[in-house]
Amino acid sequence: MMRRYLTTLDKLLHRRLLRRWSNIASNAATMDIAELRRARNAARQLRARIDELANKADGRLALPMVGNDIVQAPPNSEWSWRPPLFRGPLARQGLTAVPTKTAMADGITLFHDCRESELTLRQLRNIRPEDLAPYGLRMDVFRFDGTFLSLVVDIPKEGAQGLLKRHLVRLSAIIEVEKPLEIFARLNVRHGPNTEQVVRELPLHMDEIVVEFDLAYTKLNEKRIEGMWLDLIFESPQMNQVTIRDLTFSRYPRADI
Repeated sequence: MMRRYLTTLDKLLHRRLLRRWSNIASNAATMDIAELRRARNAARQLRARIDELANKADGRLALPMVGNDIVQAPPNSEWSWRPPLFRGPLARQGLTAVPTKTAMADGITLFHDCRESELTLRQLRNIRPEDLAPYGLRMDVFRFDGTFLSLVVDIPKEGAQGLLKRHLVRLSAIIEVEKPLEIFARLNVRHGPNTEQVVRELPLHMDEIVVEFDLAYTKLNEKRIEGMWLDLIFESPQMNQVTIRDLTFSRYPRADI
C-alpha cells in the first residue's frame, strides 16, 4: 500500500521546520560566519530537493496532462496522430550547435547545410489553457550561413496504409515566430521508386494553422505506397525563434461530389 506522505505528524514537523528556517533567515544578518556558512549549505541541499519535487509535480499536475493524444480531427477521419515529442518528455530536452541530420526525437530530424551551426532545439512544457499537446518544440536560429533549414517528421506506417488518391491529409499546428517568417510544409509519399510531393505554405497569421494535402492531383500509385513523411521548410530563418506548440496529422476521404 502506498504510504500517505503528509500525515498529521508530517504536517506538524513541516510547521516546525518552516518556523526554524524563518528564524534562521531572520538572524542571517547577525549570525556567526561559520554558522552562517553551515546554514547556507544546508539550505542549498534542501532547496535542491524542493526544486526536484516541484519540477516533477509541475510536470504531472500541469495541463495538458502528459501523454495526452487527443487530436481535433474531422469527424470522418480514418486516422489521426500526434508525434511523440509533443506527447511526453524527452531524455535530452535541449541541444545546441545542432549538426545536420540530428534526431531531436524518434522520427523528428533537423536538416541544414550550415558550415557552422548556430541552431538550438529545446523541448518545452506547454501550460497554456488552450494547449492540447503537453509539450512543444522551440528552435532558436542565430547566424545562418546555409541555404536550407528543414524539420523532417516521419509519419508512422499506419498513416500510409490504405492511402488512396481520394484521400486528404490534414496538418494542424500551433506555431509562434519571433518575427515574420515563411514556413512551407511538403508532404512526401513514396510509392515504389518514385515520391509524390505536395507543398503548402503555412498561414502563420492564424492561431491554429490548418492545411490540407489533396492527393487527387498527384500520380500516386496506390498499390505501391511504402511510406510518408513531412518536411517543414523555414525560409530565411536567421535571428529568429520558432516555437511549435503542437503538430497533428489526420487523414480522411474527400466528399463525393
